[in-house]
Amino acid sequence: MLSARSRRLATLLITTLLLPAGLLAAEEGDSERPKRKRRAEVAVFTIKGALSETPTAEALPFGPQGGESLLKLVQRFDQATEDDDVRAAVVLLQSPAVGTAQLDELRQAMERFKAADKPIYAHTESLTTGSYALLAGATRLSVVPTGDLFINGLYGEQMYLRGLFDLVGVTPDFLTCGSHKTAAEQYMRKSPSDASKEMSKWLYDGIYDSIIRLIAEGRDVDEQQVHDWINKGLYSAESAKEQGIIDAVETRADFEAHIKEQHGEDLKFKKSYGKKKSSMPDLNNPFAALQLWGQILSGPQTRRSTKDAVAIVYVDGPIMVGEPQASFFGAAGGAYSTPLREALDEVARDDSIKAMVLRVNSPGGSAVASDIILNATKRVRERKPIVVSMGDVAGSGGYYVACGADIIYADEATITGSIGVVAGKLVTTDMWKKIGINFSPIERGENANILSSYATFTDEEEEQFQTWMNEIYGVFKKHVTDIRGDRLTKPIDDIAGGRVYTGKQGLELGLVDRIGGLDAAIEYIADEAKLEADEYEIRIVPRPKSFLETLLADMGPSKKDDDEHLSLGLLDAAGPLLRAADPERLALLKQALRQLDIIHNEGIMLTMPVMDVTP
Repeated sequence: MLSARSRRLATLLITTLLLPAGLLAAEEGDSERPKRKRRAEVAVFTIKGALSETPTAEALPFGPQGGESLLKLVQRFDQATEDDDVRAAVVLLQSPAVGTAQLDELRQAMERFKAADKPIYAHTESLTTGSYALLAGATRLSVVPTGDLFINGLYGEQMYLRGLFDLVGVTPDFLTCGSHKTAAEQYMRKSPSDASKEMSKWLYDGIYDSIIRLIAEGRDVDEQQVHDWINKGLYSAESAKEQGIIDAVETRADFEAHIKEQHGEDLKFKKSYGKKKSSMPDLNNPFAALQLWGQILSGPQTRRSTKDAVAIVYVDGPIMVGEPQASFFGAAGGAYSTPLREALDEVARDDSIKAMVLRVNSPGGSAVASDIILNATKRVRERKPIVVSMGDVAGSGGYYVACGADIIYADEATITGSIGVVAGKLVTTDMWKKIGINFSPIERGENANILSSYATFTDEEEEQFQTWMNEIYGVFKKHVTDIRGDRLTKPIDDIAGGRVYTGKQGLELGLVDRIGGLDAAIEYIADEAKLEADEYEIRIVPRPKSFLETLLADMGPSKKDDDEHLSLGLLDAAGPLLRAADPERLALLKQALRQLDIIHNEGIMLTMPVMDVTP
């Protein structure tokens, strides 16, 4: 039986389904029409908001839920590359949030398109350094009149919470393994250490060099010219054209007119090229709408494919133990050990899956969960070839899980490494005293207090904790040396120690095997499995859940109901204001607090320092 809340939701959805069909008009070309001679097409790609890593299902007629995935966008670009009806492509931006490694992968897809003698036309209202690095790969780039260009370089921040902790009476007590394992500094210090400054320099230098290269190659200028552009920084659309930064200043109408002038007036712009079309029933007929609702309640009908496949398993987000809790708004973000272990075991068992790509986009997290995922990856490796493809970040626990593959791909600007261990706790006794609450400990056993928030570590507790961490650190390093072997160009202790690198730097050190994106990893592993092109499919494991499946899961009984939404935290009260005033720093704070949650639950973690890199 559905609960009262679920029945109300069902009524709302049915009411939506009964709206006049004109309010939910299908896209041009979706309805049945007499076949006519096909016109030449321009594939239009609109990059809006953040590109997700893990694809989502498209199970409802209202279209996909959430942002598009990097994989899907690249696949649509490659589809257009092979499509003889497509003469050109248009790239438009709407508040994009594209990661540094994602920039590289999208540019590679654009280069494949241009290599097929097909031009790419890009048009936008404004540009930042990152979006310019992407659109610089277009054949022709234009900006609207009075558009603004902030091509002013690479900016990032690291956050330090010690001042806040001192203010509220919280004492952080953390230990690390590795001279450059700086993830605990955000809690222990008010500013970076010398080791942190040294590491940030080489890391940001590497990412900056990658962005300079992308712009220089795209605009066919030398890198010094790009440095000069960036050092000046701020441009109007008109001054940017004078400097050769862009090709034209024009309105959207003039932009479209130029393309038609180049390819013919009867050109057809495919605004959702490669996306699935909605198959809406006649919603003027209430019985058809009710039939659709019945299909919704019965769940999506999917047929198990038996075609040879290359599986992609995503380790996307902070690595945590257990499984996420589903809700109306989707499962909690992160890479959880239970569903990932089950997915990897499914890949190992399924004979139709001939090879696997492990796509890692994670700063790490739980040491226990990382080891569970690594061991499951090794079980796959015993039965079929696998390869790792690194996204924007694959560090600490993210690199730990990557050790199960013989070959690791990364983009030049991927952030990786951070081989080290962090452990500790927050001591909150003084904070409670400030509001008049006191606690009296009762202990049995010499180390009963070791993980409590009552007091900092004693010398004996710290020594014992450090010994435990050193064991885990040793296991981490052994996993790396066992797999990487003589590919490492330096002793492991000179590479590890918490040091963070770009993908290009990781290649030089032997932590990474090849520079390339997800597409290159798929092509490589398909060849290793002796799969011919067009004779295998790409299969996401586990199958992405749709909005509908998440919704129906939330309609069931829950152990956490209203308690889950009760909070008296300062962040919850100030959240709306901070989101409006300083969303970037709020995002950093949330990451830091999430790491504290892992520490609180497990006492130890394999994670990178929280940092923001904003091109």
